[in-house]
Amino acid sequence: MNIQDQLVAAVCDAVKDLYGADLPESQVSLQETRKEFEGDITIVTFPMVRFSRKSPEATGAEIGEYLKQKLSLIVEYNTIKGFLNIVIDAKYWVSRLNEDISKPDFGLFPSNGKKLMLEYSSPNTNKPLHLGHVRNNLLGYSVSEILKAYGYDVIKANLVNDRGIHICKSMLAWQLFGNGETPQSSGKKGDHLVGDYYVVFDKKYKEQIQQLVAEGQTEEEAKRNAPLIKEAQLMLQQWEAGDGEVVALWKKMNNWVYAGFEETYKQLGVDFDKFYYESDTYLLGKDIIQEGLEKGVFYKKDDNSVWIDLSDDGLDEKLVLRGDGTSVYITQDLGTAQLKYDDFKMDESVYVVGNEQDYHFKVLFLILDKLGKDWAKGLYHLSYGMVDLPTGKMKSREGTVVDADDLMEQMFDTARERTEELGKVEGFSDEEKDRLYRQIGLGALKYFLLKVEPKKRLLFNPSESIDFQGHTGPFIQYTYARIKSVLRKGRYHGEEHIDSLTFALKTSEIELIKALDRFPEKIKASAEEFSPAQLANYIFDIAKLYNKFYHEESILQADDEEVKAFRLFLSNATAGVIARGMNLLGIEVPERM
Repeated sequence: MNIQDQLVAAVCDAVKDLYGADLPESQVSLQETRKEFEGDITIVTFPMVRFSRKSPEATGAEIGEYLKQKLSLIVEYNTIKGFLNIVIDAKYWVSRLNEDISKPDFGLFPSNGKKLMLEYSSPNTNKPLHLGHVRNNLLGYSVSEILKAYGYDVIKANLVNDRGIHICKSMLAWQLFGNGETPQSSGKKGDHLVGDYYVVFDKKYKEQIQQLVAEGQTEEEAKRNAPLIKEAQLMLQQWEAGDGEVVALWKKMNNWVYAGFEETYKQLGVDFDKFYYESDTYLLGKDIIQEGLEKGVFYKKDDNSVWIDLSDDGLDEKLVLRGDGTSVYITQDLGTAQLKYDDFKMDESVYVVGNEQDYHFKVLFLILDKLGKDWAKGLYHLSYGMVDLPTGKMKSREGTVVDADDLMEQMFDTARERTEELGKVEGFSDEEKDRLYRQIGLGALKYFLLKVEPKKRLLFNPSESIDFQGHTGPFIQYTYARIKSVLRKGRYHGEEHIDSLTFALKTSEIELIKALDRFPEKIKASAEEFSPAQLANYIFDIAKLYNKFYHEESILQADDEEVKAFRLFLSNATAGVIARGMNLLGIEVPERM
């Protein structure tokens, strides 16, 4: 039982013994003691006043004395208004370092027996992955890894939007203007090649619209009547009818895109356990619509279209099936949600999708609940904000969006420039340098995007993200490499235990151990809130505390061998927490830099 659990139980005992009342453990609030006061953990005493019928200060003093008598690890206490500050014996922190913090599995939770699917990425097959997808992928991967550490059995899923008018536009443009160009003949990644033809379509389509407007049509008429859009719509109908040539072209171009996506995913360091494809799922959901009609959840209008009225729930009427019997997005999503549950019978299902779809998911989850799907209670939309770039920092092929490959290449280049400026690669081979630049570049990108709460919109500055002294991934990576350097120089061989100490711990040492002890707590908070930001900022705090300790106390030149051994032991435990924490964010930490 950790100190927090011991204190909660002891406070409940104190209220029972002192005031004859039962205080639920949920009402015991513990906080980290503020730096300006003496103490390690603070107990909020306001909830106990109704039982003691005394002032918060008097109540805190009585409970403090009770705790000091009952728990030998408490050496002192003080009360400030409604806050009881507890001072913990340094021996306790040494025991925590020995028994838990230094262990390689520290922070990991046992299996909770629950299965969770996390769906992320969800790309369209008509263009490369872009900056928005980068935040999506990094969030999805990191939250998956954090949930695994918290005890979940996690299935990472990717629903690929591989059909529809958008892919037909790329297909048609390639057919008309491509002259047989392939990824091999052009030297381009397949997703970039197909994306280029999507741009070609848009350009030619706009030219046709201008021509028709010049001939007297309104802009709306021109958009409908342009030959290219009609051909694309015809191609979509042919695809849906199973036309052999169209389907063959669709498969060929999608395979180019999948090969390109795979390269990007590998470079980004994300993976998936299960792929779903819209081409397989777009007809799903019609059975659910029929089920809803029979249950009276849906209703038909005169034109035979099917609707649901959600006005009593603060929403509006929602179309769920067109009058001609064709699906809308919600139809497909209802069917896909059922398919996913049928496949895996998961307890929870998380959708990582941008905040522009907030309303859509409210409607989707509400409909499934009204249909009586008991698993709908476990659905969650992990909504995230847009990512902006400083104007002119980076150009893309299309001039409007930044694709993921270009972004990563710029990060590697920036990492190379910064690292070489600082002279941090002496003695590295070219292969080691290249690996280091990639680790730093990706570490900077990932940390910058993950340290911000998902719901917030953020401005990503590639240059600012690679700062070895700022609130950045490279600062944490550099701290880790510094620790590993200290351990190598100190010839540390992984001692597994430090016996009771004959010297007093320094303040910076206690602060660091206390912070390390909160690692499981931060994993729990990040998992329960589906937010890597708490963990990311915690690891940064650990790096800062280690650097404070490193600068205030000599490690390798310590006066006493016992002190030196302890500080190496503490350094190694710190490196372990940093490495595991960064790993949960999908970030590698280099041994040297």
